[in-house]
Amino acid sequence: MRKLTLMAAAGALAIGGASVALAQKGDRGGGMERADANGDGVITLEEAKVQGAERFAKMDANGDGALTREDREARGAQRFAETDANGDGEITPDEMTAAREKRQAARADKRAERQAAMFERLDTDGSGGLSQAEMEAAKEMRAERRAEGRRGRGGRDGPTRMLRRADSNNDEAVSAEEFDAMIEARFARLDTDGSGTITQAERDAAKQNRRGRRGASGS
Repeated sequence: MRKLTLMAAAGALAIGGASVALAQKGDRGGGMERADANGDGVITLEEAKVQGAERFAKMDANGDGALTREDREARGAQRFAETDANGDGEITPDEMTAAREKRQAARADKRAERQAAMFERLDTDGSGGLSQAEMEAAKEMRAERRAEGRRGRGGRDGPTRMLRRADSNNDEAVSAEEFDAMIEARFARLDTDGSGTITQAERDAAKQNRRGRRGASGS
């Protein structure tokens, strides 16, 4: 029993089952990248909130409408059980590899969906292929968005301890409303030009700001 308990705890940490880690991944930009549902390279507040609601639902393991310590523990146990394919209470290297490959396949499927949506948007004449004119139009659109992002660059990136700061009433639980408010605040920080959308250039600028802060703290 002790061995099983220790293995479960180690496995939960090793495979990143805690909801705090998932939320912090979103804070680094991963969540915002996935929010671009129609693949047009621009994220709207609506897209960000839809993606945030999906993430909240995944983290709310017991479905009580709040993120608590119990959800983190349940999520870790669930991830461990999913990885422990033969149910023997231990995770082997082969099982970890299989779990990683499964996650990579799922991410690849989502990327393919976004790329298909982007292709459909660029294929303005519906021919099933992109002409040189359509490719040039897409290039000009990207250049315009990069320029907009450069003009609006600035500000600070969001906090790294998202769930703690999202808990506005300090009751050690994050409600759906608090999580939604966190998404809105995060969106506002990244939307540096106040256009109501987040461009790729603005996301790139946020990444550069993070790298700069990491470099300054390590010096």
